[in-house]
Amino acid sequence: MKQFLTLNDLQNFDAQVALAKEIKANPYQFEELGKRKTLGLLFFNPSLRTRLSTQKAGRLLGMDVMVMNFSNEAWAIEYEDKTIMEGLRSEHVKEATQVVSQYCDVVGIRAFATLTDKEKDESEQVLQKFIQYASVPILNMESATAHPLQALADALTLTELSLPKKPKVVLTWAPHPKALPHAVGNSFARMMEHQDADFVIANPEGYDLDPRITKDIPVVHNQAEALKGADVVYAKNWSSYDSYGQILRTDNEWMLTPEKMAATNNAAFMHCLPIRRNVVVSDGVLDSPNSKVIEQANNRTFVAAAVLKTLLS
Repeated sequence: MKQFLTLNDLQNFDAQVALAKEIKANPYQFEELGKRKTLGLLFFNPSLRTRLSTQKAGRLLGMDVMVMNFSNEAWAIEYEDKTIMEGLRSEHVKEATQVVSQYCDVVGIRAFATLTDKEKDESEQVLQKFIQYASVPILNMESATAHPLQALADALTLTELSLPKKPKVVLTWAPHPKALPHAVGNSFARMMEHQDADFVIANPEGYDLDPRITKDIPVVHNQAEALKGADVVYAKNWSSYDSYGQILRTDNEWMLTPEKMAATNNAAFMHCLPIRRNVVVSDGVLDSPNSKVIEQANNRTFVAAAVLKTLLS
């Protein structure tokens, strides 16, 4: 594997999850692999779990780790070719990437969607420009359209739950005051292609994800109907895809509550975090024994370590 941009880059999805589970059981078993190698993590957007878990993952493998926040620590980057750089952007991605490649053996990139230009977001301009000019592997720490590390952590979490042979898994949209990207929802849908499960997406009218990603996954617009008999409920907000980046509703009708979860099969609750309490989900759901959000966050370290091992190998 030369890059890790989406789950499609994995040669064997199940083997990658198994490797993450193996590392979780014995975290330092590969610490010689990254000795005298450097992991560079470049953040164009905020992070808590991704930054800390990926740093820790690198160190589990014996790597040195460097972190830079481009929002306040670096020159503004220009991505367009043949531009006359007379504006605020002082450095071109062509030089920046080649320089970073000299310092690092693997480079992680985190750059969110703009949610204003669908075509540019779907082109993954930031990620693809770094890939174009880098001479080392690129690791996607969440891009405009994908968050594969989170999806791998979700997959590892699913293996740790006590579930029936073919569980019902529901990805439900939830309200949020801000317009949020589609990356987590997209990657969760792609991850579920590798699961033997009855998978359903529930969202209000106008909030269907990209049909090229959801394909033949059942999409229902009645949350109560979707939750019936669910074994796992994953809540996540995303803005409208058709009316790109727009918030079409602000009411709390789709907020998850204990009363709604009572219709499930004592379902586990999952969310990628951060989460707005009593907006996305009520305290009663988030603080219940069925909430798995903290273990999901813990699993981020081990899936990142597994991906880094694969890249280094």
